Amino acid sequence: MSSSGPLSGVRVLELGSFIAGPFAGQLLADYGAEVIKVEPPAGGDPMRRWGVVKDGQSLWWPAIARNKQSVALDLRHPDGQAVLRALAGQCDIVLENFRPGTLDGWGLGYQALAAVNPRIIVVHVSGLGQTGPRSREAGFGSIGEAMGGIRFTTGDAGSRPARTGISLGDSLAALFAVVGTSAALVERASSGRGQEVDVAIYEAVVALMESTMVDYEQAGKLRTRTGSVLPGVAPSNVYSTADGADVAIAGNADAVYRRLCDAMGRPDLTTDPRFDGHEARGRNSDVLDEEIERWTASLPAAELLRILADHGVPAGKIYTAADMLTDVHYAARQMVLRPETDNGTAGPMAGIVPKFSRTPGEVSTVGPRLGEHTRAVLGKLAGIDDGTLEDLLQRGIVAQ
Repeated sequence: MSSSGPLSGVRVLELGSFIAGPFAGQLLADYGAEVIKVEPPAGGDPMRRWGVVKDGQSLWWPAIARNKQSVALDLRHPDGQAVLRALAGQCDIVLENFRPGTLDGWGLGYQALAAVNPRIIVVHVSGLGQTGPRSREAGFGSIGEAMGGIRFTTGDAGSRPARTGISLGDSLAALFAVVGTSAALVERASSGRGQEVDVAIYEAVVALMESTMVDYEQAGKLRTRTGSVLPGVAPSNVYSTADGADVAIAGNADAVYRRLCDAMGRPDLTTDPRFDGHEARGRNSDVLDEEIERWTASLPAAELLRILADHGVPAGKIYTAADMLTDVHYAARQMVLRPETDNGTAGPMAGIVPKFSRTPGEVSTVGPRLGEHTRAVLGKLAGIDDGTLEDLLQRGIVAQ
């Protein structure tokens, strides 16, 4: 398992399924934590079969379960719950994304685990949080995105609220779970005590919603869907090129705008009163965008980007997966990984973010077979001897 990252020596029990909890577990494992993924013996995490499937397995599974050990354990059975409590006694973190109340119903809530291990940090990821009048409701990432406000601001003007194309709410919640885990570990180093970390998906989304609430309450401004532009800020849009690509250009700062005009060979645009200053450009953004796209449409994307880079104008092609896989900067930054496995090469998958100078972390294994580590982990951490394990196997409480 990965051991070169800054969280080397930290042991995590990952419970739950799908994206929010498991992505947090992936990140913790990327940073060197020992992550033990507990899955139901019958089928395991549905992520094993989710999304694009090839040869019976999700293509996402090797990445989201990388660096993890798989223990197949039935948490609905009292004997399985007893095993989990024993494991928690040897762990630093329990990471879970069940519906609130589920772990308490199994005798595996924070108080029960803290009685076994006072240093345990229990990280909850749920749709609506562990408290509040709606906490016990089912809450997927899409509902968190809706309640958090980002769906209302995503899409074209006049269209229905749109999805961003990825499971953004789940991923944001996972990121805050990792932040909360790290902060709780730092605090525990001085207090010696664990605690609960409560991450709600909708709150992870609303935390990124900038000044939308205060803008509405104090200025009566309701931010809504505006497609590819930010109203009042220009030029900052997506422009077509001669070879059919789309390129984002951000030239809204006065100095950058002058450099853009220089790149275009259009010094007249710097003295045109319609575009003289930030506010004027914002009022006349449609006209300005037409002038810019007339220029960008005359050039292939590679040449356009070279000219803009030479003039210090922030710009970037709108990437597809194909672009990511062939980009030299991605490669130089190790952002496309293809780990070697017993069956060949896995991936491609995203690299480790962020980069650490002394403790970089690594991807040492990809998503494991269901129950691949059941025997080893239960023997080492839960004190389960071979006879007891065989009994648990026969009764379907564990699998290997």
